[in-house]
Amino acid sequence: MKRTKTIPTLVLLCAMSVLILLPLWYMVSVSFSSDGDIARFGYSFFPRTLSLTAYRQAFAVPRIILNAYGVTILVTLLGTFMSLMMTAALAYALARKDYAYRKFTSAFVLIPLLFNGGMVSQYLVNTQLLNINDTIWALMLPYGVNVWFTFMMRSFFSGLPTELYESAKMDGAGEFRIYFTIVLPLSTAGLATIGLFYAFAFWNDWWLAMLYINKRQNLAPLQMLLQRIMMNIEFYTKQIPAGIRVEGGIPLEGTRMALAVLAAGPMLIAFPFFQKYFVKGISVGAVKG
Repeated sequence: MKRTKTIPTLVLLCAMSVLILLPLWYMVSVSFSSDGDIARFGYSFFPRTLSLTAYRQAFAVPRIILNAYGVTILVTLLGTFMSLMMTAALAYALARKDYAYRKFTSAFVLIPLLFNGGMVSQYLVNTQLLNINDTIWALMLPYGVNVWFTFMMRSFFSGLPTELYESAKMDGAGEFRIYFTIVLPLSTAGLATIGLFYAFAFWNDWWLAMLYINKRQNLAPLQMLLQRIMMNIEFYTKQIPAGIRVEGGIPLEGTRMALAVLAAGPMLIAFPFFQKYFVKGISVGAVKG
């Protein structure tokens, strides 16, 4: 009886998985297709003629795109680590029931989420007060602590038994030792889940670069570079009159899809390694929230 009920669920999940993977498969297929085949036959499951033209055009100047990859990897790794440590530290303070100013701190953290100061005030703080524009810190610090992730992390810490703290203190452990040697190792699933969210945010971000990176273009991350390439392609194609054929072709759908593969590929490869922590973290957070 249980197996009979499970089969429709599995079929539904498989169908949903196919619907999710289908656009990704089309994206990869089109990136290896020639623009001529795409114009004549449209999108197809497999390239009619295997072509690397789109990737050659994307890597026409490899130094630029490799530099953007380096900036994005640095920002993702360092930004995720910094944000995760700050978020976990704040969440740990909110989760401790013996913290005297717990309610005040919770309100202090929650109020800016409900009543945001706006983009102008944030821009003025980052450029006039902190003066981080045109630096690598402008791509990380504005996303330093996310309130939602803080309260999600607090739910993990709140689930830890208070007896752990009491027994550790009886053994002579201080607050820092309790935090780093007991609390963090027991919250691996939560840290991995929040860290994955932060990593996706840093990897896919181009907004901060557009706001704060003006003079030092070597700090442009991958997403910002790809966005500029896409705009240049669109601008270039609109300038050519209808019916005019350009020798050598113009980078169109194939190049766009190749850029999408270059942008999304690394995170798609990295996600399966964190999937077990992600699923466990979401389920534990839902139960303990």
